[in-house]
Amino acid sequence: MIRDIKEVLLTEEQILEKVRELGSAISKDYESKDLLIVGILKGSVIFGSELIKNITIPCEIDFMAVSSYGNSTETSGVVRILKDLEHSIEGKDIIIVEDIIDSGVTLDYLLKYLTARKANSVEIVTLLTKPSRRKVDINVKYCGFEVPDEFLVGYGLDYAEKYRNLPYIGILKEEVYK
Repeated sequence: MIRDIKEVLLTEEQILEKVRELGSAISKDYESKDLLIVGILKGSVIFGSELIKNITIPCEIDFMAVSSYGNSTETSGVVRILKDLEHSIEGKDIIIVEDIIDSGVTLDYLLKYLTARKANSVEIVTLLTKPSRRKVDINVKYCGFEVPDEFLVGYGLDYAEKYRNLPYIGILKEEVYK
């Protein structure tokens, strides 16, 4: 796997420090709220798992699986919900956990979808953001790192379902995915 990585962009130590900061900020901001953490499968699993270990207030956890990419490296623009939440979210304060925000299409859809289900509030926490790729302007309350327009893998991010288990975030060599 390592031979497919052009460069390590963020080390495990850098990521863990940022996750601690995000968990602390969320704990402070949501101290007296009915917090529901919604992980977006599969990419957010590693980030989300580490994040909730750093949230020091009571919270619930649920997951959604959505797709706007299929097997492509570019969004189709059509968002499909593959797995929905298991319980009512009415009156809850929701934080959507995402590994990376690229075009913003999926999260724009999810913000509207969850708000329409009468959540008290819906915010986003992301480990990574690529503003240069944004097609939809969305407000991100908690953001780890702004990253360049490169194909990134590791710490939950994949290419063809591989590389998610890398403990760092690396730039995938172009010859691997072209």
